[in-house]
Amino acid sequence: MTTHFIEAEIDLQETPLTVKQVEETLQQQGEPLRWAITEVDKEKETAKVEAIVTSKQ
Repeated sequence: MTTHFIEAEIDLQETPLTVKQVEETLQQQGEPLRWAITEVDKEKETAKVEAIVTSKQ
């Protein structure tokens, strides 16, 4: 297993920001160990999430 630092951007226009939404977005890259919402852009209606994930690669 390897550990990676990733950044993801979630479009708030498409879906409301929920814990489930964040985790589903992060699981596309691996199993999230920890994550944090680090920025919300009100004009673009996006949220930036930084996370540590593990994957089998």
